[in-house]
Amino acid sequence: MNSSALEQRPAFVTDELLAKLQAWKIKDVLVLQGGERLWEWHEKGADRLGAVYSCTKSFVSALIGIAIDRGNITSVEEPVSTYFPSLADAEDARYGEMTLRHLLTMTSGLDWPDFDKPYWQMKRCDDWVAFILSQPMAHHPGSAFAYNTGGSHLLSAILTQATGMSTFDFAQANLFGKLNFRKPRWNSASGIHEGGAGLHLTVWDMAKFGQLYLQGGEWEGERIVSRSWVEASTTSHHKGLQHYDPPIFGEYGYHWWVSDAAHNGTVDCYFAKGYGGQFIFVVPSLELVAAIRKEPDGKRNAMYAKQLLFQHIVPSCS
Repeated sequence: MNSSALEQRPAFVTDELLAKLQAWKIKDVLVLQGGERLWEWHEKGADRLGAVYSCTKSFVSALIGIAIDRGNITSVEEPVSTYFPSLADAEDARYGEMTLRHLLTMTSGLDWPDFDKPYWQMKRCDDWVAFILSQPMAHHPGSAFAYNTGGSHLLSAILTQATGMSTFDFAQANLFGKLNFRKPRWNSASGIHEGGAGLHLTVWDMAKFGQLYLQGGEWEGERIVSRSWVEASTTSHHKGLQHYDPPIFGEYGYHWWVSDAAHNGTVDCYFAKGYGGQFIFVVPSLELVAAIRKEPDGKRNAMYAKQLLFQHIVPSCS
């Protein structure tokens, strides 16, 4: 960061806090308030393309909403078996009950234990979709929450079928290009772009996406995502991982985490979260968006990004 940028930093960004960022292995921070840049910091002095891991899920959610708005997909109540007909004829009738809403809210009913452990088995397979659909049903769809990156990948496969375009090409035409993203990159497997991870963005592009949602889906006077989809996506549909002690993430919308002041002790917000401490926070009451990227170095250390938001950024912006 050059000296002129340091002179423009807000009062709460002290030398002590900057030292903490280094110790916490924070790589990039971008904070917008009222649509204006409040604070930008980069460990290496400039914004660079980087993996956002499971923040990818929130982008896929937006693309599903856009596809519904365009008429490519009927609604969130559409059965998954529409796209994978073998499910309708499965011996276990619960497969046929699974809808897009269940995939979006992580309540598909598929047996996907230990907070996404089967994801790593899926990664070793040649055909990810076949692996996901081969998993047994553990619950009736809608009855239980199980964090499932496989379900997110099914959403990407569904987008590809429904739109006749790759997920990345559909995103470029209807989201990334509209927000002028800078050379985004998206990994794929067996011809399907990863639905639960794999997206690489700059921190500015992460913040733009948060700002789009803060603005109800509009960008520079153009409707990108319907307001109703933004509201539905960032409203709690399930209590999520409340059985954890403490409940570490909040409740769950359509591939967005939802956290209220009672949970986090500070303010109502929603956020996209990626492995190792990648976050896109949106705090509507403060017109605040914070995009944070961190070096992944363990689950416990991932919480430093939330500490930065709730203990430093939010109090100073209130």
